[in-house]
Amino acid sequence: MLDIKFVRENPQLVKDNIEKKFQHQKLELVDEVLSLDKRYREVKTRCDQIRGDRNKISKQIGALIGRGEKEEAEKTKLKVKEMNLELEGLEKEETELAQKVRKIMLVIPNIIDESVPVGKDDSENVEIEKVGEPVVPDYEIPYHVDIMEKFSGIDLDSARKTSGNGFYYLCGDIARLHSAILSYARDFMIDRGFTYFIPPYMIRSDVVTGVMSFDEMENMMYKIEGEDLYLIGTSEHSMIGKFINTFNDEEKLPFKYTSYSPCFRKEVGAHGIEERGVYRIHQFEKQEMVVVCKPEESKKYFVEMLNNTVDFFRSLDIPVRKLECCSGDLADLKVKSIDVEAWSPRQKKYFEVGSCSNLGDAQARRLGIRVRTKEGNYFAHTLNNTVVAPPRMLIAFLENNYNEDGTVTIPKPLQIYMGGKTEIK
Repeated sequence: MLDIKFVRENPQLVKDNIEKKFQHQKLELVDEVLSLDKRYREVKTRCDQIRGDRNKISKQIGALIGRGEKEEAEKTKLKVKEMNLELEGLEKEETELAQKVRKIMLVIPNIIDESVPVGKDDSENVEIEKVGEPVVPDYEIPYHVDIMEKFSGIDLDSARKTSGNGFYYLCGDIARLHSAILSYARDFMIDRGFTYFIPPYMIRSDVVTGVMSFDEMENMMYKIEGEDLYLIGTSEHSMIGKFINTFNDEEKLPFKYTSYSPCFRKEVGAHGIEERGVYRIHQFEKQEMVVVCKPEESKKYFVEMLNNTVDFFRSLDIPVRKLECCSGDLADLKVKSIDVEAWSPRQKKYFEVGSCSNLGDAQARRLGIRVRTKEGNYFAHTLNNTVVAPPRMLIAFLENNYNEDGTVTIPKPLQIYMGGKTEIK
């Protein structure tokens, strides 16, 4: 969420940013919110003036009564009563105007970084770098579900009976591999100086609207019927929500956290959930990283977080590429975002396995995450990035480690989590 003062002082810049995001329907909101803000400030000023005048006049009543000027005292009381009536109406208008301003400000997109390429949608995202050599073996790589079924490692039919499409049972060595990857990711991030968390898996609505836009909320979140609780779509939601309405000492920054959680997503707009695959699913587990830091340091931590994910995949010898999200593909709260995509030798292309995002102070403004200094307070910057999200990661892992004889090689970093096994067969 932008600062209304910033919008007041830079209306054209805000409009230009909206056009870069191809959200032309929101252009009129800038003038509308400025008009409402102007009236809000007028009403607030008048309220403050009435309160001041009322206090002065109220003090006169006692003096008038003391001098025996009862008639004048009654006239003064009547004047105070009239002021109270006017103030009551203005205070109501002030509250309504503040709510209208906030409602519009919540849907005006954040100012994107100048380095973000301009484009309409994800088809115009820009490749930055490939890390690792993508290999296509001279033997056929089976579909990922076929590989899992070969090891009796997945049961989609039973999951459809219990839960519907988009769910799965993992079992045996595949389930163990799934857990091994998460355990390795946890330790990998701890070794890089991040504090490990297991957060709540449900959050209240004020946290939901603080961490994401309304469109994202509608397309992602599952609501708990009859309660003010939502299932999280990623542990970032809980971890950033942890700081709601807080004042944090500047010398304690940055907060660098890595968190594990199951994740629950509607996957609205996914054009149906693939019946046999585990690429788009309603339930999965993920190791995440979040950073809360000073504004001037957020670019530095963005690079650090992005490199952490790339290094993690490369430690398992999986080729990846970095893909910069263009302006039209950025969620409204994001300043900049780069996806990490893993190589699929079966499909002979890369596919998304994580996303690193800098949200500037957007989430901090919505949630009231402030930093305290001797000179005054300011809003922190927040960032998040996926370390790894199996079972999507399993697709990349199984395809890149599948051998011609049907076995799957277990890289050295995972062997300790797999009881010393060097392969699945």
